[in-house]
Amino acid sequence: MDYTRIKYQVEKRICSITVSRPEKHNALDDRMINELSSAFLSAQKDSNTKIVLLKAEGESFCSGADLAYLQQISQYDFQQNQQDSNNLMKLFQQIYTLRKPVIALVHGAALAGGCGLATVCDLVLASRETAKFGYTEVKIGFIPAIVMVFLVRRIGEARARELTLRGHTINAEQAHQIGLANQVVAETELEEAGYKLAEELIKNCSGASMGLIKELLARIHGMSTADALDYAANLNALTRMTDDCKKGVEAFLKKEPIKW
Repeated sequence: MDYTRIKYQVEKRICSITVSRPEKHNALDDRMINELSSAFLSAQKDSNTKIVLLKAEGESFCSGADLAYLQQISQYDFQQNQQDSNNLMKLFQQIYTLRKPVIALVHGAALAGGCGLATVCDLVLASRETAKFGYTEVKIGFIPAIVMVFLVRRIGEARARELTLRGHTINAEQAHQIGLANQVVAETELEEAGYKLAEELIKNCSGASMGLIKELLARIHGMSTADALDYAANLNALTRMTDDCKKGVEAFLKKEPIKW
């Protein structure tokens, strides 16, 4: 796919996916959603990629849906809206279940669907000075329906209720306090911190293990305790048979460094 809304680059096992529509505050439309889906699929398939960084150009991370796009979908019938909703759902699910860690670097506004993009990432680093998070859909008669599934998992129901019912915005420190952001750094250090974290994961952590951890987290939610434990025990047994586990145990016993 020829990208017009994003930029895609792979270097030193880090895939950078950059939303690049700064003149529109990186607002989402159907084209951007399709391009993001294509980019994350490429990252998943690329054996040279171990970590994905999601970042943005301009003043905002992502300000939500594009105004022209909102006007367009307001004229859709149910089937058209259902198809469009499914495309966004598939993107969020794709990021959430990607077998590689996804790190979001948030500066400026991450609102509505843009906040959703950050929420489904594994780790969120936020600019202390400018990052602003909010699910503002309720203020225009809409709801953050799709991302609610992931938001409740990330910050709990009580906090998700307040954030989505009030539709207010919170800063980076507040997002960190409720678990929406994992780390708050100075804006001038945001990209450096993102790459440093990515390099730490590349050096210290098994790619297979990180992928299986993501699978485990995605699947056990909603299971009964007995079903979750049964699934976890089976995954535990299978993990012991992977090349990464055998390599890691052997290196540990020999007290040798592991090159992941």
